[in-house]
Amino acid sequence: MISPMQHTKNMTLGFLIFPGFPMACLTSAIEPLRAANEIAGSETFRWQLISEDGASVNASANVAFQPDCALDKVDDIDLLFLLSGPQGVFAEPRASYGKLRHLARHGVTLGAVSGGVFPLARSGLLEGHTCSIHWCYKAAFAAEFPDLDTVDDVMVLDRRRYTASGAAAMFDLSLNLIEQALGEAVMTEVACWFQHPMVRAEGVQQKTPAFKTDSTTDALPSFVGRAVDMFANNLEHPVSIRDVASNIGISPRQLERSFKAATGQSPALYYRTLRMNAARQLVMYSRDSITSIANAVGYVSSSTLSLHYRESFGMSPKEERNKVNLFRVQDNRPIPSV
Repeated sequence: MISPMQHTKNMTLGFLIFPGFPMACLTSAIEPLRAANEIAGSETFRWQLISEDGASVNASANVAFQPDCALDKVDDIDLLFLLSGPQGVFAEPRASYGKLRHLARHGVTLGAVSGGVFPLARSGLLEGHTCSIHWCYKAAFAAEFPDLDTVDDVMVLDRRRYTASGAAAMFDLSLNLIEQALGEAVMTEVACWFQHPMVRAEGVQQKTPAFKTDSTTDALPSFVGRAVDMFANNLEHPVSIRDVASNIGISPRQLERSFKAATGQSPALYYRTLRMNAARQLVMYSRDSITSIANAVGYVSSSTLSLHYRESFGMSPKEERNKVNLFRVQDNRPIPSV
């Protein structure tokens, strides 16, 4: 639960949007606040859109948003959320990071949604805090910020740093703000307005897909789920299927049968899928060399990584990176966001 705030004052939220920001994260933040004001017959929540220079910003769906002000003009707000893809950067980092630090020193709570956690981390203002990171950015974030503490929860509210893993998580965070300011009854009515069936608080873990199946990892049989956890925690230094089975307390053959029944794949193939997905994050969202990426996901040779990468995604890591960079530079299109 969010720490108590002054219920007698209105709450002003700022949303700092970067080119290519995920539009769903913005609407998921604002719409419940708008509904809460309407239900309560008050103007408890106010908000403003902000860009670094005050100019129009195109979202991930190529929809243009006109901010209310530039970052250097921001004043008298309670919370500021950064909305971005993982590659979100400031054109003038010294001045913009300075403004973020100024706001933090003057009591503003800083937050980030989805890939917005990357530019917030680059500002240095997440040091000493725990943050939520979307599962599809986890490997890339860990590579860039190995010393920051992250969890798989849908949201983390750590003192004056709020992070939400994605759009639905931001909706839940807004519901938490509504409950704190206007009470549980208003919050419940807002959730029902939008047919939001579960109100998630801190400590709830993200759902992650069981790759190449129609299930999620938390729905997998116990033996299989424990093996997946071991795989996910051992990407850089792969463990053998025999050692995983032994750790779980079953035979390799039992593990093989259980995996095939639950996922239609062998444990070795599933493990490779996890490593390839982590490699793809690093290819798309980091500037690490292909050799470094290969090492980060447990490959001694970049050529072997490239072979498996092509089998998984239909192109080599170098080709995919060139494709992403082509879109960034020539077409001014954002990289994928969540």
